[in-house]
This record gives sequence, C-alpha cells and structure tokens, in this order.
Amino acid sequence: MAKKTDVTVEEKLRALYDLQLIDSRVDEIRNVRGELPLEVEDLEDEVAGLNTRLEKMDADLEVIDQGINTKKVLIENAQALIKKYNEQQKNVRNNREFNALSKEVEFQELEIELAEKQIKEYRAQIDQKKDVIEQTKERLAERQKHLDHKKGELDAILAETEKEEKALLDKSKEYEQQIEERLVNAYKRIRSSVKNGLAVVPVERGASGGSFFTIPPQVIMEIAGRRKIITDEHSGRILVDEELAQEERQKMNELFQSF
Repeated sequence: MAKKTDVTVEEKLRALYDLQLIDSRVDEIRNVRGELPLEVEDLEDEVAGLNTRLEKMDADLEVIDQGINTKKVLIENAQALIKKYNEQQKNVRNNREFNALSKEVEFQELEIELAEKQIKEYRAQIDQKKDVIEQTKERLAERQKHLDHKKGELDAILAETEKEEKALLDKSKEYEQQIEERLVNAYKRIRSSVKNGLAVVPVERGASGGSFFTIPPQVIMEIAGRRKIITDEHSGRILVDEELAQEERQKMNELFQSF
C-alpha cells in the first residue's frame, strides 16, 4: 500500500495508535510464549550433550574391551612359551641352558601377572563407566521427558497464536506503509527505549498513559485538537486523546477478532 502524501495530523495519529495496538497485541502473544522457546532450546542442547557423552563412553568401553582382548592374547602366548620352555628344559645339556630357560619362564610369568593386573584394572574401569552410563541414561530420560513436555506446551501455544501473529505482523507492515518514514522511525525508536513497548499512549486522568506526570491543561487541549503531534516531555511517548484512543481500540478489537 502506497503512503499517502496528503494525510492530516489526525489521520497520522490514528494510524500511529493503530500500529501501536497491533504491535502491542504481538507483544502479548510473545509474552504468552515467554521463555518457552529458550527453555526448549536449552533442553535440546542438554539432551544432545548427554547423547554425545553416552556415545563417547560407549566408544571408551570398546577401547577397553580391545585392551582386555589384547592382554588375554598376550597371556595365551606367554603360557604357550612357558610350556615350550618347560619342555626344552627337559633336554638341556648344562645348567647354563637350564638357567637361561628358567629366566625366560620367569619373564613370561611376570608378563602374565602384569597382564592379569591390567585386565583387573580394565574391568574396574568398565564397572565405573557402566555406573556413569546408567546415571547418564537416567538423566537423559528425565531431560528428554521434560523436553517433550515443554515442546508440547510450545507447540500448543504456537498452534493457537501462530496464524494470528502472522496476520498481525502483516498488518503492522501494512500500517507502517501508511505513515511517513520519519514518524515510523521515531515510533520504533521510542518503542525500543521503553520497557513495555508503548510508544503511542492516550492521555488518562490528566497524565500520559503509564506515567504519573501531569500534563498541563493547555497541552491536553492541544492534544485533543489533533492538529500537531505532541510528545510527553518526560517519557518521549507520542500522545493521543482518550476519545481517539477509544475509537481506535474498538476498531482494532473488531480486526483482532477476525483473525
């Protein structure tokens, strides 16, 4: 929609307040979602981290199992050598050969003893890792359940509000096109600088909406005249009169109900 070139101040004020009502409705929808998207994202990261940890520990167990198998082969080889050396000792010709074979037997026995000790250590590591794996699986199951619950909540809220939010965002862009760029930029600047996102507010009980500062009667009359755009000197917000605000709220409520 093209921007009008001959728009009155009153039309600008109405368009600005309509834009504010639309954007405030979008804020309400997003507030309903609250921290849920971030919670879901954090839980997804935690679940992914736990799965990665389990994969690493499973890989560690495979390495340890390989280590145990290697030591078992070493023991078998050492036992075969001991048997061989014992047989050879029966046919030695002197004490020197006998003693040399005895040393070989002793060395292989030490190799077996060391390998058995290492296998015992490996098995202790396996038991320890299995305990950690079990705890990690329990934690993963709990976090996955929590993630599924939070995703369900988020999906339900999105299903209820996604269509309306998209329609509102489209309307927001449409209304921006009806307002001169200078005013749109000022509106966005004010909106980003106040915590509740209210850049255009009506005068209520002699003060600007959301403010406790009283507006002089002369300024209130000027606001009601709708001949120029007036801002609150304390908050910087654009001010509209209550009658205009009521008319636009009624109009926009009808629009919102159509979504």
